[in-house]
Amino acid sequence: MNVNEPAMPTSYDALLIVAFGGPEGRGDVIPFLENVLRGRNVPRERLLAVAEHYYHFDGVSPINAQVRELLGALRDELERSGIDLPIYWGNRNWQPMLGDMVRKMTDDGVKTALAVVLSSFSSYSGCRQYRENIGDARDAVGDSAPRIDKLRVWYNHPKFVAANAERLRTAIDELPAEACSKAHVAFTAHSIPQAMADTSDYEKQLTEACRLVAEVLGLPDSQWRLSYQSRSGRPEDPWLEPDINDHLEELQRSGVGAIVIMPIGFLSDHMEVLYDLDEEARATADRLGLTMVRAKTVGTHPELVSMLRELIVERLTSAPVRRAIGHFGPSHDVCPANCCPRPGRTAATSARPTAGGDSPLTECVDR
Repeated sequence: MNVNEPAMPTSYDALLIVAFGGPEGRGDVIPFLENVLRGRNVPRERLLAVAEHYYHFDGVSPINAQVRELLGALRDELERSGIDLPIYWGNRNWQPMLGDMVRKMTDDGVKTALAVVLSSFSSYSGCRQYRENIGDARDAVGDSAPRIDKLRVWYNHPKFVAANAERLRTAIDELPAEACSKAHVAFTAHSIPQAMADTSDYEKQLTEACRLVAEVLGLPDSQWRLSYQSRSGRPEDPWLEPDINDHLEELQRSGVGAIVIMPIGFLSDHMEVLYDLDEEARATADRLGLTMVRAKTVGTHPELVSMLRELIVERLTSAPVRRAIGHFGPSHDVCPANCCPRPGRTAATSARPTAGGDSPLTECVDR
């Protein structure tokens, strides 16, 4: 089934939230990671090593609970706006599974649905692969499956920028008074292989989102930088840099004493944020003697929820106002055929799953 089919209906029978998924108990961890790794030749010992990250939190990833919270907030927001559409939820890698949800939608008589993929930035894993997942789920159902269109990415929507800016301002205010004006802001996003970055606007969009948030707070360019986290793959293979831990080393050598980490590439405080930032990056900061505060992700910030409602209304409207700020304008609604293509399979990418959001095995981010 063509994931790039054109034409956009201005009416929909339902909404479909599409997310990465995560385990909700120790017994879920190995089956979940096997789902993430399906079709990829990853040594069993590597899977077991990553499982320990989840066992550190008793096998519970917060991502599913956070999606439930977002669903509740979105339902309330839509109800207040008079939008009466059923909301379904399907994950790529754990219950509720996307394929099961598309089948349920079919059984419920849904004909056209709008997918809200919980990913803010464009890359193969953050956009195209989710569209492929939706296409596969529809193919499994057959001709009776509903048409499912995807909401555009929103990295430069004013409400997304405002939500991140408020989270960052709150974090800066947690620093000692004498450090607030001098603190360095390290924006973070999930590193991806350079080959994947070269086929998408991932870096450009992230840099623009960071610039817009910094602009709201009046931060000069010298006071912030985009860095990356959660890198995987062989050390000799190029991935986006600098790693947040290397960046902290650089900041300490340059005389910076206080740091605020803002995980702008993530929508919720899921496992990679908790483990890679709250555990590993904090340990690095403590070793270096840096004062560190980690800003919250946007989560269910009212501006984020309001933005999702606005984007949904945009697709229900025959002549919509498509809001975006900054240099690049609103993203496309229908992805062109060459949008975010799958990068060539290399030793680096074949050793890891292509996913988005809640696994230390991922090549991409919960955008």
